[in-house]
Amino acid sequence: MSGKRLFNRREFIIILIVCGTIGLLSGWWVDQRWGARTTPPDPTKIKAERSPTDTDGGKFSVLTDLENTTTGVVESVGPAVVKIMTKEKAVIDHFFVGQIVQEREGIGSGVIVDRAGHILTNNHVVADATEIKVLLPDREDPYRGRLIGADPFTDLAVLKIDGKDLPVADLGDSSKLKVGQFVIAIGNPYGFENSVTLGLVSALGRGLLIDPEFNLQIEGVIQTDASINPGNSGGPLLDLEGRVIGINTAIIERAQGIGFAIPINAARETMQELIAHGKVLRLGVLGGAIDEVFAARYQRETGVVLPVATGVYLVEVVEGGPAANAGLRPGDIITRAGSREVRTMDELVAQVRQAGHGGAISITFFRDDAELVATASL
Repeated sequence: MSGKRLFNRREFIIILIVCGTIGLLSGWWVDQRWGARTTPPDPTKIKAERSPTDTDGGKFSVLTDLENTTTGVVESVGPAVVKIMTKEKAVIDHFFVGQIVQEREGIGSGVIVDRAGHILTNNHVVADATEIKVLLPDREDPYRGRLIGADPFTDLAVLKIDGKDLPVADLGDSSKLKVGQFVIAIGNPYGFENSVTLGLVSALGRGLLIDPEFNLQIEGVIQTDASINPGNSGGPLLDLEGRVIGINTAIIERAQGIGFAIPINAARETMQELIAHGKVLRLGVLGGAIDEVFAARYQRETGVVLPVATGVYLVEVVEGGPAANAGLRPGDIITRAGSREVRTMDELVAQVRQAGHGGAISITFFRDDAELVATASL
């Protein structure tokens, strides 16, 4: 079978050379036309492209700063946060033997506020206690705690221990608090000593009901999401400067992230009075201001028109207190205390404090439609 010859060896080599030349010329032309539009990689741009890593590092540095601040606060203030162990006697109804007396133990927290050994805590931590022991974090033997004074109306109490070189926490200014700022809680929840939690100020100026039976409420408390559990009561709420800005006092059962603390400005006033006098000067009444809404509701529910448009309506009069001893009763409306008219509980409290411990104050009040005057000995 015969075939047609395509190329000899010489012709094949010539063709390869021609194709190679054409390829080189084509590459040169493309480089001249399009290559001028490209530039070598710029090292600065490469660095810029990697800058998000540096930015992420900056974010981590913020968290590191917060971490360092928190650990610094714990190291400086933690030694002044104490564990309070109490014993109290309770009467228990036993099915077979009747009433028996049992001894119960309790655990709470507190914070040392001065070199003299005064400790600020909650009233409910030490109420009815027959024995109080105070344990410092860095000391093995507990101290005997002595109750200086307690005030159930603010749920605050002051203890005292005798010791040398006691650590002390600085008190801050709760009026400067802002919603959203970081706070640190230190205490002994469920007996776990010096537990630390971090959170935010969730709200300010809350009202906290601490005794539903007598409608006893603390006004102006701090709400925080820093974890607070039984045993934290009486411990400090701190700002990032390590200053006490509140005294942890309560949680809402079945809720998560809702805790409360008494502002340190209010706690400081009560503490100073307890240290100086062993008790807080009070008239011994619970009530609220009369306004149009209250008057309308009162008339709607009782059918009685109030004799005055402003004043303090008494809901409860504490037995054995100055007001009760002066003859005041629930349902009375105080319109004047001392030399001033009073329209709110704050104004009434201010007049009582002006009269002072051991003083006397004139009280003008309405009972039904009759205006009466009584003198309360404080």
